[in-house]
Amino acid sequence: MGDSSAAAIATRPELLAPAGDWDCARAAIANGADAIYFGLETGFNARARAKNFSLDDLPQLMEMLHWHGVRGYTTVNTLTFSDELTTIEPIIRRIAEAGTDAVLVQDLGLVDLIRRTAPDLPIHASTQMTMTSAECIAEIEDLGIERVVLARELSVNEISKIHENTTMPLEAFVHGALCVAYSGQCLTSESLGGRSANRGQCAQACRLPYELICDGTDIDLGDQKYLLSPQDLAAYALVPELLAAGVVSLKIEGRLKTPEYVANITRHYRQAIDSALAGKPVTFTPRQVEEMELSFSRGFSPGWLQGCDHKMLVPATSSAKRGVLVAEVVAIDDRRKRVKLELFGRLKAGDGIVFQGDRAAGKEQGGRVFTVSQKGRRVTGEVASGVVEVDFPRGSVDFQFLQPGLQVWKSDDPALTRELRKSFSGELHGRDLPLTIEASARVGQPLRIVVNCETLGTFSLQTEQPLEEARKHPLSEASLQEQLARLGGSGYILSQLSAKIAGNPMVPLSILGKLRKEMVAQLDEARHTMAKRGREITGDLVLGPLRADVEPARVEPTEPQLIVLTRSLHQLEAVLATGMKTVYADFQDIREYKQAVPLAREAGAQTWLVTPRIQKPGEMGIFKAMAKHAPDGIVTRNLSGLKFFTQLGLPCVADFSFNAANELTVDSLRQRGAIRVTPSYDLNRDQLLVMAENCAAHLLEPVIHQHMPMFHMEHCVFCSVLSPGTNKTNCGRPCDEHEVKLRDRVGAEHPLKADVGCRNTLFNKTPQSGAEIVQPLIELGVRNFRVELLNDDPPHEIARVIDLYRDLLAGRVTGEEVWSKLSALNRVGVTRGTLEHDRDPLAII
Repeated sequence: MGDSSAAAIATRPELLAPAGDWDCARAAIANGADAIYFGLETGFNARARAKNFSLDDLPQLMEMLHWHGVRGYTTVNTLTFSDELTTIEPIIRRIAEAGTDAVLVQDLGLVDLIRRTAPDLPIHASTQMTMTSAECIAEIEDLGIERVVLARELSVNEISKIHENTTMPLEAFVHGALCVAYSGQCLTSESLGGRSANRGQCAQACRLPYELICDGTDIDLGDQKYLLSPQDLAAYALVPELLAAGVVSLKIEGRLKTPEYVANITRHYRQAIDSALAGKPVTFTPRQVEEMELSFSRGFSPGWLQGCDHKMLVPATSSAKRGVLVAEVVAIDDRRKRVKLELFGRLKAGDGIVFQGDRAAGKEQGGRVFTVSQKGRRVTGEVASGVVEVDFPRGSVDFQFLQPGLQVWKSDDPALTRELRKSFSGELHGRDLPLTIEASARVGQPLRIVVNCETLGTFSLQTEQPLEEARKHPLSEASLQEQLARLGGSGYILSQLSAKIAGNPMVPLSILGKLRKEMVAQLDEARHTMAKRGREITGDLVLGPLRADVEPARVEPTEPQLIVLTRSLHQLEAVLATGMKTVYADFQDIREYKQAVPLAREAGAQTWLVTPRIQKPGEMGIFKAMAKHAPDGIVTRNLSGLKFFTQLGLPCVADFSFNAANELTVDSLRQRGAIRVTPSYDLNRDQLLVMAENCAAHLLEPVIHQHMPMFHMEHCVFCSVLSPGTNKTNCGRPCDEHEVKLRDRVGAEHPLKADVGCRNTLFNKTPQSGAEIVQPLIELGVRNFRVELLNDDPPHEIARVIDLYRDLLAGRVTGEEVWSKLSALNRVGVTRGTLEHDRDPLAII
């Protein structure tokens, strides 16, 4: 019996559940998951705050999963720094030894290391790899990646277009929390506190309140404070469309959630998938939806799956779990500490409720209902309508913050929690494995059956003696079906039987019973074998040979070069006036490139154009439009752009969005045509120096002055709150007319910009300087350094910044002097930022 995972995927879609700990894994198995994904305590997974599993747990975990016919995928979906490569290789070996069914990977540099370490260990591209088009996917196929987890920002129609243009199996999220930023492209936690989302340490700054400033004026948005907090994804009704679009794995988010959440959501999506496969409509009752909302909900939405509706996606009135809207406050009896509610949902004693209130200001109230009374009588059961009075345990609710008209949410139902926990407590019973049996019976020959189980493979059995001719009751397909289907309690279920019967053979019931027992025994033996299987592992360590294949370092005799990235024609003119010889143009309106390129050429400068970070189906035309302007080179921010422009013969720099954090990733991008690579912004000073020491430093182009791009979003704040429209087709493009900033809780006003694809980027208010690291990088062989402008400052201020960095590269000033002078400049201000974050490289390990 061989590995049947590929066959299983080919015959039916996979339901993939999260597992942050053992109970979550059991909950997934018990409620119908086909596979789970999980992280390790050793780090390198995007949910460092989950309990996760130890390396020593892995063999037992995989044995439990495989016994129940469930696959297990290990997440290795964070960036790996150069000095961690020796740490991660032994971890990959342990993962393979345990028989893991696949690893999820973000870092391009890790893929070859994994492939050489464990040749038959499947690799899935994590959503952190930001795969948004068939063109992007085509660029990783040669790496041996076997599945892609698509970006959550894709619609069903876009997924369908991708499927039409690739043979790569596609996985998509169908339920759970939505990040407002593209996974793998969010630098907010890193920028504000050195807690990188690309390292599994997201601080969830998107869930915090923000104020909107438009053209220098505060805009009163009323209750809309959570401008970057999307509702949760709930795509149960779209399951048939997703399957038709070519999705082979439907993924539930939630490695930080409870096992009850895993049980609840897995159970419901199991029903949705099974209904879709049976050709039945996928409809849930209001109670079923309520059950899912009670496990966790910030409000359900289809996310981006039905296209962009920015107002729907981010109502902006809340950012945390509230549950199910069940009532409105009618009156408050402060003396008796009771609240009168008008119910339009179910409520009972013991339920947890939350009153509408300002959570950010600490005024939101809630507690567990102690008693429910209706018409003066205490109710012991559930009430679904009418006016009721409720009270709470002493001191749990501050009544001064309550008033008539407030909405009330049920946030917890202990009875539901107990029911869900029962499903995975005690002896674990997973889903019965379906069997397909083909039988052949002929007088004078043994009865033969071929048994197929998607999880365990195919095998044959036959009776010991040839069949005799029947005197009274010949064998029929119905009687064979009846006898072989008696599998109750065995862990198997007969889903289909076909029989070829020649003549009138007879088979005693005792013989059929014996054959059935032998079949179950062989299935069980196959389960044991599969449960304990490992994978092929290369005997010698592979990191050394991999590093030996990397482009060798060399120190070029050329002088260090400064490059300036501009974001407007005003900036470009100011930079060209300083005599700069290489400029990058990253404009919101790419039609202005028509002016930018000749403007630079007239000044004797080379102009490189910068691509958007994201390329979706139907957007290759943006690249074609950029190419028409005949730039001197391209700064590309995605794999499809790198391929497109290198094929045109244009030199390309692979920008920070590729998240190159080690020498293997840098070399992978070099092999794909990049002449230089911008190191990941996740690297601090020491980590960047270590990477430069281990790779061809002349390939690096670090950014040494910039406003960190924090959130990069499909969600458009301009459209959401400054337009009557819902998306780019009807918004009126307020982004072209207004300057917008978002003010955070500490008063920092962060600029918000839109790109040609109407995607928003929120930039850190304060520029970051890496001046102090420049000299060590020059000594290691780095020759190209970049300054990125953001605001349209006066030309003399732009010139002053450029002159300081020119002096630094020429050795006329020190990094500390540059930092001090920048800090003293009027309106500039500067921080050492992420390069100075005091992070232990293995802090999460």
